[in-house]
Amino acid sequence: MSHLRGLGRLLIAVTFFTCGFFVNIGQLLLILLVRPFDKKLSRSLAYYLHYSFYCILVCVAEWYAGSKLRVYIDPQDEQKFFGKEHGLLLMNHTYEIDWLTAWMITDKLGNLGGTKAYAKKMLRYVPVLGWVWWMAEFIFLDRNFEKDKVVIKTQLKEVFSYPDPVWLLLNAEGTRFTPAKHELSVKFAEERGLPLLKHHLIPRTKGFTTSLPTMRGICPAIYDINLAFKKNAEPKPTMLSQLNGEPVEPYMYIRRVPLDVVPDDEKEAAAWMQDFFAEKDKIIDSFHETGSFFKNSGVKEVPEKIYKPRLSTLLNFLGWATFAVLCILHYLVTSLVAGNWFGFITVLSILGGFYSLMEYAVNASKISKASAYGAAAAKK
Repeated sequence: MSHLRGLGRLLIAVTFFTCGFFVNIGQLLLILLVRPFDKKLSRSLAYYLHYSFYCILVCVAEWYAGSKLRVYIDPQDEQKFFGKEHGLLLMNHTYEIDWLTAWMITDKLGNLGGTKAYAKKMLRYVPVLGWVWWMAEFIFLDRNFEKDKVVIKTQLKEVFSYPDPVWLLLNAEGTRFTPAKHELSVKFAEERGLPLLKHHLIPRTKGFTTSLPTMRGICPAIYDINLAFKKNAEPKPTMLSQLNGEPVEPYMYIRRVPLDVVPDDEKEAAAWMQDFFAEKDKIIDSFHETGSFFKNSGVKEVPEKIYKPRLSTLLNFLGWATFAVLCILHYLVTSLVAGNWFGFITVLSILGGFYSLMEYAVNASKISKASAYGAAAAKK
């Protein structure tokens, strides 16, 4: 069984990085040959490149691992707004695969290719994935406020000028939740009289309040995503479980909040964010205590919806996997026939490199490897 899992992870790695490499080339060609003459067309075409790359792992989660996403969503808002307008995503940053569940729901709502995020600047130098994000115009930050506020203002105007709806993810907690960081976060809140949170870190409001003036008039709504897995769920919600074909069951409550409800004043907007996360904390606490996001949170209950995997993600994966495998086999066979041992060993080395990159990415996504940024900032 371990050998089969290893082969499965190898196929996923080869497919993922082959697709990403060609998407990088496609992005670069659009930037050089199309964008100077027609920015709107360039971005419209790039949407499909981004979708093709992102949905590789959505396919792995849903078709290969069999993970089932349970979503609680207002049917009227879904029909009228979701996937039809620009939005700022606010999501709890608790699990190793919270980003993957975000891709899963944006895929179902028809907006996966238009999903972007605030990200650490260093990530744009990561081969393939970072390059995709860089050319997809993610907002990369130095974590130096004086520099970042200029980048935020400039990039937000670019991002929300896209012809198709864009959903921009902001992890306001700044780093992934861990018990150690949470302990420091609680001390920080007690010292400053902020709401005490059980399931979140204190949100960092600077990025949010700096973004607000630019977003007004071009981004009409916040999409609040509350993600939870049952305590002691098996298998654990990790990237490794997905690559091993083990299903997980994420629960997600997502709601639309008009941006107009956020105060204009910076201090009032920061206080609004703190209160908003206090409400988010009650929603998650209600789920863990009762199994329902709504029972103890005071939030209006909405129906559950289970989205079926989209056939397009499976066909996309099979197409890229077939292309990659056939190219590799063709080169291996021709190298053997021609006695080209250098070429043969080179291909095997590339396969090993793909596998190693995937293992490295899985290891880097583990909570134990999470950034120390939150802890360091809280101590300061």
